[in-house]
Amino acid sequence: MESEYIEQLYRNDSRKVFATLIRLLGDFDLAEEATHDAFAAAMRQWPEQGVPDNPVSWLVSTGRFKAVDMMRRRARFHDLQQDLARRLAEIESANLAIAGQDIVDDRLRLIFTCCHPAIDPKVRVPLTLREVCGLTTDEIARAFLMTSATMAQRIVRGKAKIRDAGIPYIVPSLNDLPSRLDPVLSVIYLIFNEGYSASSGDRLTRVELTSEAIRLARLLVELLPDPEVMGLLALMLLHESRRDARLTKDGDIVLLDEQNRDLWNHDLIAEGKGLVEHSLRSGRFGVYTIQAAISAVHAEARVATETDWAQIVALYDILLLADPSPVVELNRAVAVAMRDDVKSGLTIIDAILQRGDLRDYYLAHSARGEFLRRLGKPREARKAFEHALSLAQQQPEQRFLRKRIESLQS
Repeated sequence: MESEYIEQLYRNDSRKVFATLIRLLGDFDLAEEATHDAFAAAMRQWPEQGVPDNPVSWLVSTGRFKAVDMMRRRARFHDLQQDLARRLAEIESANLAIAGQDIVDDRLRLIFTCCHPAIDPKVRVPLTLREVCGLTTDEIARAFLMTSATMAQRIVRGKAKIRDAGIPYIVPSLNDLPSRLDPVLSVIYLIFNEGYSASSGDRLTRVELTSEAIRLARLLVELLPDPEVMGLLALMLLHESRRDARLTKDGDIVLLDEQNRDLWNHDLIAEGKGLVEHSLRSGRFGVYTIQAAISAVHAEARVATETDWAQIVALYDILLLADPSPVVELNRAVAVAMRDDVKSGLTIIDAILQRGDLRDYYLAHSARGEFLRRLGKPREARKAFEHALSLAQQQPEQRFLRKRIESLQS
């Protein structure tokens, strides 16, 4: 029983332990090794001694002592090299009492560290996804459409910069916070997206990541009640409100217009809509608030047929001006198809693909296949779905596409 609990604790809280150990040890690699050692110790001791009252604090404390032991051995082996001896003394002089709030906030500190202005902007987000969220290098490389080797080099470069430049593990002061927000908001949203629609594997969702992203956004709202921070929190709450309706009991995808809206979390919807309204009234909102406003329009419809697609298209028009991107264009194409007709949406998607954008984005080909299916062109639709299937990394997505293909074959 304890082993199952430890495995669950590792899935949910290992990055929390890791973040705190980085703050205490000042070394990514040493903290990673200490985290694994701490969980290994728990697997040995807890079945006999029982689970401690505060498991996370126990793991942090154990990991810290394991690291101290490792450094002692290395220091002796290297004849007490000055650098190791100095760092050992610093760690041993640290306060042993780890406050619960310190542990709670350490991942936020680590995000700001990974997003420090001294770090190459191309490195910040991948580094944070790897070190804060524990995503594998392969998962991050797929999300950024690059090779694992290139991504690994970026992450190593980022860790070296933090070490060599002595970047502190702190949340910036209130004066510096606004100028440091953009990359942090981007990272938090990427964490949420990986949890809301995992880049690969047998699970569409990873609740531990969506919950962590929402928790971090709430901390940021408390630190800085900026309209765009509120907009990001609203966007994530409104998406998360639909989680229970997005999958069948067998783990298969349920499209938005087919979801049972009684399963939506209306408390999250109400909170999200309130944040959107507050942000919009400020007049200082950005792309997260606009996206949240689109989600709020969906949430207001009691049934799919009552969705105000004209308002959604109008919001996408604004979003395209603020954040011109092929993905926004694709989402707008779907809204245009619902407002006007399927052929109009298909024309937009074809134009996106013809200019070379989103060729490796499975959702573009899946949407194209759906439009062709509705237009009564089964052969072309099947070809589009097969192309989408060749690109999809997620097993529920693959099952959905196979079912579409099978329905067209029959």
